[in-house]
Amino acid sequence: MVFAKIFMLMKHSKMFQSLCSKDLQLNIVTFTIMIGALLKGDRKEDAMDLFASISAYGLVLNIETYRLMAENLIEGSLEEFDGLFAAMEKSCTVPDSYYMLNSLVRRLLRRGDISSAGAYLYKLDEKNFSIEASTASMLISLFSREEYQNQAKSLPEKYCFLNGSNK
Repeated sequence: MVFAKIFMLMKHSKMFQSLCSKDLQLNIVTFTIMIGALLKGDRKEDAMDLFASISAYGLVLNIETYRLMAENLIEGSLEEFDGLFAAMEKSCTVPDSYYMLNSLVRRLLRRGDISSAGAYLYKLDEKNFSIEASTASMLISLFSREEYQNQAKSLPEKYCFLNGSNK
């Protein structure tokens, strides 16, 4: 099974190199697919390198490429995600960051990382974005459990109602 994955990644890499060496017009979709394949194959560094090289091909990153990278960076360092998010905000439209922030908050809550989720809830508030229903539902569900009651205090003030959600 491991050898099959390695073979597929090498095949994708060779295929991409072949595409680059021909006079084909590569677009952002091609790069996004290749980045996705590298990430699925646990080749984060290669995916990051390819992501960083996109502008050298004269292409502009789109929300799908940012989303793909962000979802994979969530598992790692929040500093990496912050840098990616800042770059995305400079180049993409604001509503896209609304969806990405809500998605990030939900992933952090699933991991039980309440303080980090709170930091991104503050970002949503700073930008006057509201939380999605699925994010609110997850917050209510999480803070209705007694073991998370004290952590609700680390959230923005408007979510303090969560502190008493099980009373």
